[in-house]
Amino acid sequence: MHEYSIVQSLLDLCEENAKNNDAQKITKVVVKIGKLSGVEPHLLEIAFETFKEGTICSQSVFEMIHQDVVVHCQSCSAESTLKKNEFLCPRCESTALNIIDGEEMYLMRLEMA
Repeated sequence: MHEYSIVQSLLDLCEENAKNNDAQKITKVVVKIGKLSGVEPHLLEIAFETFKEGTICSQSVFEMIHQDVVVHCQSCSAESTLKKNEFLCPRCESTALNIIDGEEMYLMRLEMA
C-alpha cells in the first residue's frame, strides 16, 4: 500500500510549507487526485488520518478533489473529459489521444494558522 509513503511525503511537504510561512499549525490540506494516478482515495484518507497525529497537521481537515481524465485528440483537436475508462475521443472516436490531466496527485492548498 503505497498510500502510506505518499502521506509521509505529503506531511513532510506540509511541515516545510508551514515552516517557510511561520505557521504554527495547518488547519486544512487540499489535494487533487487524478483517476489514473494509481492512488486509492479511501486508503489515502485513512493513511492521512492515521499519520497526521503528532504532526503540524494533527488538527487539519483533509479534502480531496477527484480529477477526471482530460484528453486532447490529435485527430480533431478536441479537448474532452472522459467519463469512462474508454480511451476514444468523444467527438470523432479516434484513439490518438494525449492525456492532459488526471494522471497525477497534487497538493493544491494549505490553510495555516
